[in-house]
Amino acid sequence: MTTRILPAVGDIDAARSVTTLLSQLPDAEPATPVGDSTQLIDTLARLAGEALDELPEVVLVHERIGPVPALELIREVSLRFPSVGVVLITADASPNLFANAMDSGARGLVTLPLSYEELANRVQAAAQWSAGVRRHLTSGNDVFTGPGGTVVTVTGAKGGVGATVSAIQLALAAQASGNTVALVDMDLQTGDIASFLDVQFRRSLVDLALITDISPRVLSDAVFSHSTGLALLLAPGEGERGEEVSDRSARQIVSALRTRYEIVVIDCGGQMNGANAAAVEMADVALLVTTPDVVAVRGAKRVVRMWERLQIRKAEETITLVNRFTRNTEIQPPLIQKITGTRVASAAVPANFKELQASIDSGRLHELDAKSTVKQALWGLAGELGIVKESATGKKSGGALVKRNSGAFKNDRGSIGRPRRRREGSGHRPGDSEGTR
Repeated sequence: MTTRILPAVGDIDAARSVTTLLSQLPDAEPATPVGDSTQLIDTLARLAGEALDELPEVVLVHERIGPVPALELIREVSLRFPSVGVVLITADASPNLFANAMDSGARGLVTLPLSYEELANRVQAAAQWSAGVRRHLTSGNDVFTGPGGTVVTVTGAKGGVGATVSAIQLALAAQASGNTVALVDMDLQTGDIASFLDVQFRRSLVDLALITDISPRVLSDAVFSHSTGLALLLAPGEGERGEEVSDRSARQIVSALRTRYEIVVIDCGGQMNGANAAAVEMADVALLVTTPDVVAVRGAKRVVRMWERLQIRKAEETITLVNRFTRNTEIQPPLIQKITGTRVASAAVPANFKELQASIDSGRLHELDAKSTVKQALWGLAGELGIVKESATGKKSGGALVKRNSGAFKNDRGSIGRPRRRREGSGHRPGDSEGTR
């Protein structure tokens, strides 16, 4: 049996050494080494999206891989791709590291400098384990086998640009189309999702922060089941406790959520910390919300540049949403796209805060009128992002789901689609009122 091996080695000399030895192994099919953790996860996700059998049997992770530390990377690969055997390459052969590697999900450990016999034994053992797991996975339908649900992060260019409203409406749109959806408030100090949805809660993200193995039972105990069907994981009521959620615990939480829900929408707020930076790095879709004014657009550019410097996400991999849009403003979406270097979503949210005010003040944003132009724009954006299911009575057109009848989305007739134009002479112009907060 041919063993497919994917090395993840950042150092050029180490990669050359690993490749040379792997080419000498019998029945081995080594792939071109990947240079960092992001490239490894993206490659595995692409292969898993094609078919489970396309995944390599063995992944080798070098101890100096980055930007995600090796043990955290092993844990993420083990959670998202449980049929892949992971082997750690390290110069430290201490019992403590060996125990930590096994706890993270590694199937073996190879010490540096590499020896042919040790590498061959570890690869063979990991490959045999992988083959056994795959036989088990293909024999049952209830076992998680894919790369996991889609993670969407929503980040504000600064505070007050409408990131939370956008995140909530995107989650509601995804849930209404038939997906299982988790909505996470990772604005750890000033998160307001609970206020927008009129929720009284006891448990929060902090309750999962110190747990090393988040089981489905533990996760369900921390999640609040909302009347809309959304699963809410909320920010702590005491903002200072947000510091207890580290980037490592955020990775574990996001990984656990994506194995249980089809769509995970994360509100990252307008301030960056280790936890929501890890979420943005792991996200399949990173949405950056801005308003068409100088201060907000500068903030958007600052966020994008920071993500690039920290190797969190490239500008071209980010989608910018223009909120409170009016046609008579000097700053238009094409200019924002040029300034930030991101792709601007085709759906722009109109400036019409009057539609939202009553729902926000009462904490019932989930009951926003289906005729609201703001809601229609955000639900159209959900279709553009690909987080709504295509129903038997509708089809996707231009990125948004176009309905053929009123039953395409339950409980929200007419919520998807472009807003109707008002008749001339109605006295209303876009921009007469404020936009989403």
